Amino acid sequence: MTAIAQHIPRLETERLILRAPSVADLDAEAEFFASDAAKYVGGPLRRDETWRSIAMLLGHWAIRGFGFWGVEEKETGIYVGRVGLWFPEGWPEPEVGWTLMTYATGKGYATEAALAARTHAYDILGWETAISLIDPDNDASKAVAKRLGAQLDYHYEHPKFGTTEIWRHPAPEDLVNGGMEAYA
Repeated sequence: MTAIAQHIPRLETERLILRAPSVADLDAEAEFFASDAAKYVGGPLRRDETWRSIAMLLGHWAIRGFGFWGVEEKETGIYVGRVGLWFPEGWPEPEVGWTLMTYATGKGYATEAALAARTHAYDILGWETAISLIDPDNDASKAVAKRLGAQLDYHYEHPKFGTTEIWRHPAPEDLVNGGMEAYA
């Protein structure tokens, strides 16, 4: 385990473990990022570019003190994707993001892990708000955002990805006493 990875908190949900990103995730990530399914998250990428993206995830933790976790099923240990908190230079606002491997979609994992990440952002990091940047054609990601209580807020012209939608998550005070997390 790298020195950075040792300082990344481990989160658990009912079915998932959110842990430090790892080079052990490379095979699954490379397969996903080589496919057309990666078009909404900066792909396709070559294997060496995918390796660099894992390094970038760890670097984000080192620079910002938060980032994306590698997500695996508790029961099987199978890697299912990356979910977490993102705010690189040039990003409009702090984000809750998710990217699931194709074989892991449709199981509610993105919602479950993103809820844990957002709770960490609000309860531990003290975030007052969070967004999710979503490609206008990514209906599956919009569905996850809606399940998290997020709403379309505005359109953003990303310098690399073009027009994206900014989905605003409920503020921490809107989630207490019967809010979405009360039912998680």
